[in-house]
Amino acid sequence: MKGMAAFVLAAGAVFAQQPLKKGSPLDSLPPDMEILTHFGERADFSPDNREIAFMAKSFGDAFVIDLKTRRIRCLTCNVPGAAFLRVMHLATGDYLLIGPERFTDIRTSRSRDNELWLLRRAAGARPVRLGQKMSEGAAVSKKALRIAFAETAAQNPELSPRRSRIWVAEVDVEKGELRNRRVAVESPDDSCTLEAQDFFDNDRKLTYTCYERGGTASVWTVDLETGERTNQSKAIGSYNEVEGIFPDGLHTCVESDRQAVLRGSTQLFRDIDIWKLRLDGTGRSFERLTFFNDYEGWKASNPVVSTDGRYLAFQIARTADEAGVGYGIVLKRLRQ
Repeated sequence: MKGMAAFVLAAGAVFAQQPLKKGSPLDSLPPDMEILTHFGERADFSPDNREIAFMAKSFGDAFVIDLKTRRIRCLTCNVPGAAFLRVMHLATGDYLLIGPERFTDIRTSRSRDNELWLLRRAAGARPVRLGQKMSEGAAVSKKALRIAFAETAAQNPELSPRRSRIWVAEVDVEKGELRNRRVAVESPDDSCTLEAQDFFDNDRKLTYTCYERGGTASVWTVDLETGERTNQSKAIGSYNEVEGIFPDGLHTCVESDRQAVLRGSTQLFRDIDIWKLRLDGTGRSFERLTFFNDYEGWKASNPVVSTDGRYLAFQIARTADEAGVGYGIVLKRLRQ
């Protein structure tokens, strides 16, 4: 074990000596990657993997791209002043939208006014509010009309300051409402501010991020039947935000600054790349999937995995920008 520890330290020292590359990672993409769109952010695979939904920009319109024809169409261009932040597929082929009714300012619109909307898949449909404000993103089942979402005191004044909780609920697409709501996880203070991410294990479990004081973050899972919670990201970096589940339910993608920590300096969420983490509670099986952060000023973020496990979609991002901002979607073929 001492020999292995010495090897890891030596490898880290060698890694730290490598300077950041100049130029753009897009100029030297590996053969298993291709640029899917030259604009957009926050991709989401449809349950049948035929299309990817994405946002044109933060506080903007939602689009989808057909992965066979590469035809792009707008879902919300019939909504004047659309200011959505996220779009995700429901199991029925309808869409869940997240964002404010209208843009006020970045802080207010992304936090206090952030809410859930239902958009039916029929041509010309307009978003219908689901009557629920929420924090950041949501977990959306690919198998049932089930979602999970977090709320904080910013969205619900009845919560004490710095408290957060994650709800699980069913979406009634006919009535345009949520039902059978129940609390899955609660945090009493800002030592852990919650965000729901992905269902797995036939929707019996959920991944979520714990945003910690000082800008760090960790990957957690909760068993929705027993309530058992597990910290999955022990000792693998300082910023680890869970994003994108593999269909085996044994692995997830993580936005991590692990490579920046090994270099000896990290800007936390500004220095992330995409890693693959085995959900075994040890944090030891951690594989790097993208290398955008090896280039000065660049990072890769917001990964999602197709339901057949064949592809990863993620966004091109810059270290200077706030979380979620993207400049196009990249498609990566995964090893089978």
